Amino acid sequence: MANSINRSRSPRHPKLDPARERRIYDDIVVDAYGPEEQAMGWYYYLESTLSFPFTARCITLREVSPLEVSDEVEVIGMAGETECNAEMFVRIRWDRRGRDGGKRQGSRRGLAVPLIQLEPRLRKSDAATRQAVADWRYWVGRGYEFC
Repeated sequence: MANSINRSRSPRHPKLDPARERRIYDDIVVDAYGPEEQAMGWYYYLESTLSFPFTARCITLREVSPLEVSDEVEVIGMAGETECNAEMFVRIRWDRRGRDGGKRQGSRRGLAVPLIQLEPRLRKSDAATRQAVADWRYWVGRGYEFC
């Protein structure tokens, strides 16, 4: 059920934000029964709220991502639904570089990276995009999990 949210133990998490909690429970995970429905609630909320493309900056390292802190990327869409069943991923424009330093054509699909790793650039994204990303960062920061 939407009200039975697991919280992982995290040494630091954002202060409880009643307005954000209400938005999450009333608009994002409302009527979600089980982890798959909660994940899809988040997926469709982000897909419909984020204004693609937008510029974002990498703010943390993740083992599953090649991004370095301070890298600036263009976010071009949500990753496929199947990639987002445990955490939210977005697609970025990505150019691979060969060992010889030559530029190779990047995939047309882009590269999927964790949304939690990114922060929209203030002047290069709209308020709804910044709020949606902040909602996801809050959810993760509070230690909530799909259950």
